[in-house]
Amino acid sequence: MLHEVTSEAMRLPLPLLLVFGCKAILGSLGDNKASLSATAPVLDDEEKYASYMPDHLRCDACRAVAYQMGQHLEKAEAKSPDSSDLQELSESIYTDVLDRTCSQKWQSYGVQEVNQMKRLVGPGLSKGTEAPISVMITGGPWPNRLSRTCFQYLGEFEEDQIYEAYRQGHETLEALLCGGPRGSCSPESPREEL
Repeated sequence: MLHEVTSEAMRLPLPLLLVFGCKAILGSLGDNKASLSATAPVLDDEEKYASYMPDHLRCDACRAVAYQMGQHLEKAEAKSPDSSDLQELSESIYTDVLDRTCSQKWQSYGVQEVNQMKRLVGPGLSKGTEAPISVMITGGPWPNRLSRTCFQYLGEFEEDQIYEAYRQGHETLEALLCGGPRGSCSPESPREEL
């Protein structure tokens, strides 16, 4: 099904133009028309129904969690009484910040298929090779899976370990959570349900 899109319609938010499997012909000011198409990723049963994060998305999920932890901790430090410099947070504050990080809605993350490979996309995740037009599926099981993944890291690591790694830089925090021989981004990582 093809839809003609006028310049008036181009003012609509992009997600409205790219609803699951839509095809559009985008007109320019002249008579030249370029054809672009996008389809939603086809999810298998595990991706649709499992309560845990599928194996092939765990590294992306870990990186998203590390990014969000870092962002929330940074905002909390910026709110400290002496805002001229980032102040070290007390244990009770950073523990609360990390808990709120995991309890957030996670709505800005979803799954996208690029080059026949499904990837989590959202803030803090590199886009890598990207198709000129694509569809991202958000909502559904992804927010709960990311929240569970985040809480799993809070159970696996002490909050003071996470905060100390954050204070040393984003790469250190990501290495703590995602690296190492058992980390989600390690090729030899043992896979457990999150």
